[in-house]
Amino acid sequence: MRKNGLAIHPLNDSVGAEIDLDLSTPHEDWVYREIRQAIDAHGVVFFRDQNLDSEQYATFARHFGKTIVPTSDIIPAFNGSSEIAEVRKEPEQTRNIGGSWHTDQAFRPAPYWGTMLLAREVPDYGGDTLFIGMAAVYEALSDGLKQTLDGLRAVHSNARVQAKMTDGKPAQPDVTHPVVARHPGDGHRFLYVNPAYTVRFDGWSEQESQGLLDYLFRFAQRPEFACRFRWREGSLAFWDNYQTWHYATNDYQGERRVMHRIVVESDPFF
Repeated sequence: MRKNGLAIHPLNDSVGAEIDLDLSTPHEDWVYREIRQAIDAHGVVFFRDQNLDSEQYATFARHFGKTIVPTSDIIPAFNGSSEIAEVRKEPEQTRNIGGSWHTDQAFRPAPYWGTMLLAREVPDYGGDTLFIGMAAVYEALSDGLKQTLDGLRAVHSNARVQAKMTDGKPAQPDVTHPVVARHPGDGHRFLYVNPAYTVRFDGWSEQESQGLLDYLFRFAQRPEFACRFRWREGSLAFWDNYQTWHYATNDYQGERRVMHRIVVESDPFF
């Protein structure tokens, strides 16, 4: 579809859209507003064949909020940048970053809103990223289950993930977030739990929570809620970290994959 001159092509009814636009040149303010609205509506948007240097990339990102590099030993800043981090997997490495369904930084009191990845070097095959639209997942739940979930809060922890790290850092304190959140754009609801960081419902034990969480995790992974993006050099993905899950496939052993990431902070709405 074309909206105010911006060509937006949804990938399916649940998540994802491609936008035809050259991001290397400045645009009028309405263009960036339409991109933000497309992200609100589709969860993640993709731009193909972008020829951006680091400053052009960061300039584009600044139109959507404050750009930061979250402290991380596994995703370091690119050349000391305060805005761009590098997600790199070398041919000799067997594990990748993000190789499970998750929502970034859900274990923090104020998770960041937006994430961008720009493909700098991609393998000949593999290395796709999958996304799930958690607004579509919520809408597909039964009315009875929606009533059960509305008003609940979930506990999020990075203890399980941190236990696998070798940096010796302790886990962050647990936090709680609403299980069902309202989007600040148009008020639509989405499910905010994920397999990597959600450990239980607030006020419930882990044993009591396990059955319902497992059901929600399985339900969300139905194919109709997902899209799969195949990267090419110069591809850029920009997603709403609140209302999507993502999964980086690790099916390109012996090859290099280099992505540049920018994180965009926004006013928290939980």
